Amino acid sequence: MNASYPSSSVYQPLTHLDLLKMKQRKEKFACLTAYDASFAALIDAVGIEVILVGDSLGMVVQGHATTLPVKLENMIYHTRCVTRASRHALVIADLPFMTYSTPELAAKSAAKLIQEGGAQLVKFEGARLDIVEFLVKQGIAVCGHLGLLPQFIHQIGAYKVYGKELDSADQLINDALALQRVGVSLLLLECVPAVLAKHISEIVDIPVIGIGAGVDCDGQVLVVYDMLGISTGKRPRFSKNFLSETNSIESALENYYNAVKKGDFPTPAHSF
Repeated sequence: MNASYPSSSVYQPLTHLDLLKMKQRKEKFACLTAYDASFAALIDAVGIEVILVGDSLGMVVQGHATTLPVKLENMIYHTRCVTRASRHALVIADLPFMTYSTPELAAKSAAKLIQEGGAQLVKFEGARLDIVEFLVKQGIAVCGHLGLLPQFIHQIGAYKVYGKELDSADQLINDALALQRVGVSLLLLECVPAVLAKHISEIVDIPVIGIGAGVDCDGQVLVVYDMLGISTGKRPRFSKNFLSETNSIESALENYYNAVKKGDFPTPAHSF
């Protein structure tokens, strides 16, 4: 395990303000998904700063073709499993499909993830400024999500990179600034060209987490099943099997953490 971290009994729980301070001093932070107590405990012990309870569980845990079948009850259950084992990491939970179609519904759904699941932030897809503004007024911390939006798969037709054309790049920049203006605490960029993601990370004051968005984001996130090489189906180009380099899950998690902290991951081969 990483000797630079004390035992979990003396960890202080991180907040988004800690990530903001890390951004300000140009220190990278790492994030991984987790859906259960066992993985959450391992991730936490390594010192990884953020755990995302993603609706990706619909694909990697439940075996669905998309994230769309995931219910709010599923997210509450898995978030509760994670928060029971996490002592240090900031825990973000996804709002699943159609649980935030209006500000009022979003607030009710977010309240359940926080009160019953123990999440510190909620994340949802798209530049829904009205929803962000309403949630922030209720005291709910929000993580925005731009770029590839998996919950829109039936509308967009395929999983692909966003922001390659000038118009779409300008839209992503404008959306990122607008989300910051209405009060998001964090921003996740998925499948965005590395040059564009770097620019967005530089012009916003809030921490930016990248997945398939290049090395210059403030933090990086991967699906833990992907970075251990145990997902069903094809591993995404932006991911890397860290377990293949070692003989233990703990070492793989530590290697991922260290690679992110040093800026060694993602490489250009894992970026767009």
